[in-house]
Amino acid sequence: MKRVRNPKVAKTTARKATGANPLWGGRFASGPDALMEKVNASIGFDKELAAQDLAQSRAHCTMLVEAGILTARDGNAILKGLDRVAREIAAGTFTYTAALEDIHMHVESRLAELIGEPAGRLHTARSRNDQVATDFRLWVRDAIDRLDAQLGQLQRVLVDRAAEHFDTILPGLTHLQPAQPVTFGHHLLAYFEMFDRDRGRMRDCRARLNESPLGAAALAGTSYPIDRHRTAKLLGFTGPTANSMDSVSARDFVLEFLSACSIAAVHLSRLGEELVLWASPRFRFVRLSDAFSTGSSIMPQKRNPDAAELVRAKAGRIVGALTGLLVTMKGLPLTYSKDMQEDKEPTFAAADQLELCVQVMAGMMADLTVDKEAMLSATHEGFLTATDLADWLVQKLGLPFREAHGVVGRIVRRAEERGCGLEQLTLADLRLIEPRIKAEAQKVLSVQAAVARRKSYGGTAPELVRKSVAAARARLARRSKR
Repeated sequence: MKRVRNPKVAKTTARKATGANPLWGGRFASGPDALMEKVNASIGFDKELAAQDLAQSRAHCTMLVEAGILTARDGNAILKGLDRVAREIAAGTFTYTAALEDIHMHVESRLAELIGEPAGRLHTARSRNDQVATDFRLWVRDAIDRLDAQLGQLQRVLVDRAAEHFDTILPGLTHLQPAQPVTFGHHLLAYFEMFDRDRGRMRDCRARLNESPLGAAALAGTSYPIDRHRTAKLLGFTGPTANSMDSVSARDFVLEFLSACSIAAVHLSRLGEELVLWASPRFRFVRLSDAFSTGSSIMPQKRNPDAAELVRAKAGRIVGALTGLLVTMKGLPLTYSKDMQEDKEPTFAAADQLELCVQVMAGMMADLTVDKEAMLSATHEGFLTATDLADWLVQKLGLPFREAHGVVGRIVRRAEERGCGLEQLTLADLRLIEPRIKAEAQKVLSVQAAVARRKSYGGTAPELVRKSVAAARARLARRSKR
């Protein structure tokens, strides 16, 4: 779009609308400036709410008839008209225009074209304020249900790979430095737990948002004898919201949803980063399949982990959506302000991107090839069993742990001087540092022995990983039955 630097020029050169909006323009003598129409319209993105808007309109109509506010004849005409609108939207024949601003006005306008005068009765006892709040809660609820199912599928992939690699050994890292040996299955189950908490946050968010704002009207409620409990039940809410002002102005349910999305995206990004590292020649722990790799336009040998990198990058977009809405909401007085129109587009995009990232990550984890030998070979660097030797000194010789720590530190320095691993030191080497060390101490220096001993609850021992896999599968099975 060409920028118009002088606002006065913009006002005089912009195309004028031909008339006031038929749904709200009764007190206006003329229509909005073309630029006002453009900045005001939200239909470009809130047509995403079409299914939810139709659902709440059906519920509202049904309640109005039951309450005696609408006649059964008008109600029947409205419901049939809404069904016709739904079919047109599904078929892609529905016409959208910026002049009608949002999905609510589009539905009502088309309904009027289809059934005439009864369409004007549908808006009785409601406002676009409570409409959009209801639609958006329904949309977020649906998005949570989709994400929960997709995160569950990713968890199943992780559990299957963990079962496959319950005894595959690789270096566990702290500060990205070799720390202690762990099993790959244990490593994967760490992400299972992260995504399980993500699902818990989503479910908590769903429970809190599952109240219906419909019937709060513009902000103060309505004088009509409506039944808000009835519309809440028809829409699957646990009940109506308790305060009409809060009903139309609250967006904390969106903030909570975006917060849960952001945390999940960060977890995905961390796993994506590990895949980038593991697939590099420096690690060679895994190989991503052709389905989730790309090449270079100039370097024929390249094999790039672009899918993992994009999952990592998209976390920034999702966190940005949360930050943006927090900043938008922070200064708004009660109740509704048009600023809140800016809540939907980033939320739609964030949910879409998170769904995509979850699906991509599940695909990558299912397809990747694990190089067990490369993982095991890497455990020979970094003196990963030093803590095991310190524990032996505590358990067998009775040394205080701090003293044992110092002894093993000197033994590590001895191994560095000799250019070998701890397991390659002779008993004589060890006794130069601590004369009381016995030959049995050398048995604790293998990485296989080290992981096998980690049997404390939640530890990395292969036998515990197998139990954790079974427990994780049982947890997923229970969730699927809910």
